[in-house]
Amino acid sequence: QPLFRALWIASLVSNIGTWLQEVGGGWLIASLTTSPTLIGLLETALTLPIFLLSLPAGALADILDKRRILIASQAWMAVAAFIMGMITLAGVMTPGLLLTLTFVMSIGAAINGPPWQAILPEIVKREELPSAVALGSVGFNTARAIGPALGGILIIALGPWATFLLNGVSFIGVIIVLYRWR
Repeated sequence: QPLFRALWIASLVSNIGTWLQEVGGGWLIASLTTSPTLIGLLETALTLPIFLLSLPAGALADILDKRRILIASQAWMAVAAFIMGMITLAGVMTPGLLLTLTFVMSIGAAINGPPWQAILPEIVKREELPSAVALGSVGFNTARAIGPALGGILIIALGPWATFLLNGVSFIGVIIVLYRWR
């Protein structure tokens, strides 16, 4: 299925970008503060929107165009990542700003999740669904292995700002594939 293949490749790249961002955010918060509370709040900023918004996002995915929700949420996350990268590159990032922007980015992830899961039966045949689900898991776990390693290399070579900007770029492929999908 050409659409599934394109979306799988784009999401693999995007998931690598997400793991880059997580490594960059963890590194940056630990370099900005020694407060264990603020460092711990980074994980809260990542997961709280998913806890709070997944159910309403699922309801939205049931009544609105999933493709448009996905494009909007991907664009939302890309913009948040670019803002984080530029603020970090400018040297004016603070722990509070990092936590806020991480929370904002995770709002996009929370809204993205339910329609992302729901589109799979629309883009592959019923008999191919188990294989598509398995390939999705392979892609996610591949990104989970590559992303943090690549993130560490980027932080050492360029700084955490590079992980944020590359994450922003990583959403572009998904947006293009979704935009072309009719």
